[in-house]
Amino acid sequence: MSAVEKSLVAVIMAGGMGTRFWPLSTPSRPKQFVTLFGERSLLQMSFDRLRGLVPPERVLVLTNAAHVSLVREQLPELPDGHVIGEPIRRDTAAAVALAAVLVRERFGDSVILTLTADHLIEPTDLFQRNLLSAARQVASADVFYTFGIRPTFPATAYGYLETGAAVAVDGGIEHYELRQFREKPDLETARRYVDSGRFLWNSGMFVWRAAVILEEVRAWLPGHYEALHPLGAQDGKPGWQEALEKAFSAIRPISIDYGVMEKTRTPLRCVASRFSWSDVGGWTALGDLLGKDSDGNAVRGRLKAVGAARNLVFSETPDETVALIGVEGLIVVRSGNRTLVARREDVDRIRELAES
Repeated sequence: MSAVEKSLVAVIMAGGMGTRFWPLSTPSRPKQFVTLFGERSLLQMSFDRLRGLVPPERVLVLTNAAHVSLVREQLPELPDGHVIGEPIRRDTAAAVALAAVLVRERFGDSVILTLTADHLIEPTDLFQRNLLSAARQVASADVFYTFGIRPTFPATAYGYLETGAAVAVDGGIEHYELRQFREKPDLETARRYVDSGRFLWNSGMFVWRAAVILEEVRAWLPGHYEALHPLGAQDGKPGWQEALEKAFSAIRPISIDYGVMEKTRTPLRCVASRFSWSDVGGWTALGDLLGKDSDGNAVRGRLKAVGAARNLVFSETPDETVALIGVEGLIVVRSGNRTLVARREDVDRIRELAES
C-alpha cells in the first residue's frame, strides 16, 4: 500500500431526505437507506465501494441526528464515534467543515475523499482508480479535485463543470483544470453545454486535504469556521453533544458549492470520469436502470401485464405481484401499507405528498 493510500480518509455524506422516492423513502428512512437494487441499500453500496481502499476505521459518515442508529444498523463495521449526527440541517458546507475538523483532529492533515451516500456508481475498480488518481495529486499539491461525468444527453437536473486545459493523464484517467461550476441549466443551455464538449456533469464528490479545505472555509465562510473549528478540541469528550448543537445553531445553511467552491483561491481540477454514474434522482431515473420486459415495462418484483406498456412497477417485497391491464406510462410503487400510482408526467408532484 502506497503512502497516499495510507493517508486516505473517506467521508460519506448521508444527510439527504430523499422525498422523490416516496412512498419507499420517508423522513424516517430517506433514500440513502432504502434498497433499490439487489439486497444492499444505497448507503451500504457506497460503503462497499471503499472495500480494499479505505478501512472502516478511516471512514466517517455524517448524517441527520435522527438517522444515526439507522447508519449504525446498516454499517456495523464502523467503529464507535464514526457516525456523526448533525443536530440541525445546515446543508453541505457545515458537513464538509465539521468532517475536516474531525479528520484533522483524529488522523492529521489527511487526504479526504468526500463521497455521496445515494448514488449508483459502477464498476468499483474503475471508481477506486479515479479516487486514487485524484488523491495522488491532492497529496502532492494544494489543489481541490472533483469528478465530472461525461454527459450522454442535455440533462437539466444536474449541475455542470466547465473544464479548461488538460493537466495530466494518469493510466488513461484524464485530469483537467476546472474553470467554474454551473448550476442546473434550462434545456437550451444544457444543449449548448453538451455540444461544446467542455462541460461535464457534476457528481458532487470531492478530494482535498483537511487543512486546505478548512483554510478555504475560514476565508469564505468565517462564521462556519469560528463555530465549528473549536469542536476539534471537544471530540470524544463529555461536552461534545452540547458543543455540537451550539455550533450548528450559530451557522446558516449553505452548500459547499455556493459557499466555497465558486469562490475558492485554491486551484480547481477535475477528473473526467468514465465510470457509470447516476444520482438515481427519482422514480423515472430508476426506471432507466431497471430491466425491462418486451413492452418496455421496468419492473422490480412480479408483474402481470395485459396490454400494458412503458410502466414502472416497483415492489419493496420482491415476491409481491402487481397486475396492470391496458395502461401506459404509469408509475406504481408498493411499500409496506403505502401504494403510489402516478402518471410519469406528474411524478415530480410526489414531493407534495411526501411533505404533506
